[in-house]
Amino acid sequence: MATPGPLRRATDWAAAHAPWSAWAWRNTAFAVAGIPLALPAAGSITYMVLAPGHTPSALLFMLLLSPLLTTLQRSRFWSLLGLDVPGIAWDSRAFTWRGLVERLRSEATWRSYGYHLLVTPLAAAAGVLVVGGWVGGLFCAFVLSWLWAVPLNAGRPDWTDAYALFTVAGVLLLLATPWFTAAAVRLDGHAAAALLGPSRAKELERRVETLAESRAGVLDAADAERRRIERDLHDGAQQRLVSLAMNLGLARATLTDLPPEARAVIDEAHREAKEAIEELNSLVRGLHPAVLDDRGLDAALSGIAARAPLPVALTVELDRRPAPTVEAVAYFVVSEALANVAKHARATRCSVRVRRRGDLLCLTVSDNGAGGADAAAGTGLRGLAKRVGSVDGTIHLTSPLGGPTVITVELPCGL
Repeated sequence: MATPGPLRRATDWAAAHAPWSAWAWRNTAFAVAGIPLALPAAGSITYMVLAPGHTPSALLFMLLLSPLLTTLQRSRFWSLLGLDVPGIAWDSRAFTWRGLVERLRSEATWRSYGYHLLVTPLAAAAGVLVVGGWVGGLFCAFVLSWLWAVPLNAGRPDWTDAYALFTVAGVLLLLATPWFTAAAVRLDGHAAAALLGPSRAKELERRVETLAESRAGVLDAADAERRRIERDLHDGAQQRLVSLAMNLGLARATLTDLPPEARAVIDEAHREAKEAIEELNSLVRGLHPAVLDDRGLDAALSGIAARAPLPVALTVELDRRPAPTVEAVAYFVVSEALANVAKHARATRCSVRVRRRGDLLCLTVSDNGAGGADAAAGTGLRGLAKRVGSVDGTIHLTSPLGGPTVITVELPCGL
């Protein structure tokens, strides 16, 4: 009982691809519709063959007619096949000197010109063969019926091997014509997508540029939001905590006649308020240090080096400040790298060098630790790589066993 399923699928497939199916007649209509659109190219080619001296005028005629033919071809593909061949987005209007120069210099113009001059005649020839296949197949398949319908003077003809051969050939031709038509339509569609639409390389380049711009916008917006949160915390919650700590300290200094239990509560509250201020300061620096906006990368990295638990030799050589987003990425890269050194490297000293080389901001962080650092073994170095990659930067790690470990980062300053 498993055969009805495959048998039904085979029957449905045969019905969908039969000579009388919508698939066959849609492809036939598309192939036939291409015949009149090939007349200008066929006429130009014939004119060039018969009058070689007038070849430039024939080619110019096709070039002038190319935009109209492209519009008609796009309409044919969309109306009969539902295939959308995207148009070309021009920067200038067609009937201006700049627009004319832009179109003549564009490869899209010459690709469409090649389609109309070379592909269209071939597609029209395929359309003529399709019409011939249908007409010849119908005539041959029903040749005996024609002879019976229009009897000759000798009377009705007898069934002969020639008539049988004609009938079989006609049936085979009727079965083969839809597939030939489908192949011609498929080739025409591929040619139109490659020649009439925008260049895939140009389209990919445009999409990459768009994605890069949108990503840069997202990074700038995220950086601006971090700066806003930092300002809100610094001007709001942090100031309130500082005021609270001052009031508790004043209460502890002035209220000397309180019971020991009350003084202990005030002392504990004062201590926790100062710890909360310190934690909030660390949080604010982790979001976006205010010194980075106010005084630049040199001053911000100096603060990181001063707070590091090991000696850090810092060298900053910048003739001008990079973009804010790149500056923030550089700050956090150095901050996270120093944190990794302090936590894992077992180093006694570290050096950080920041310099600008052309359009690149180069960071080098090295230490004299045990080495053996591996980006695949921990999340710290992977986090650095992701942060650097967010601005299309590159990171290179050298960490042999026994040290030293050197992290080199290059950030594009054009962002």
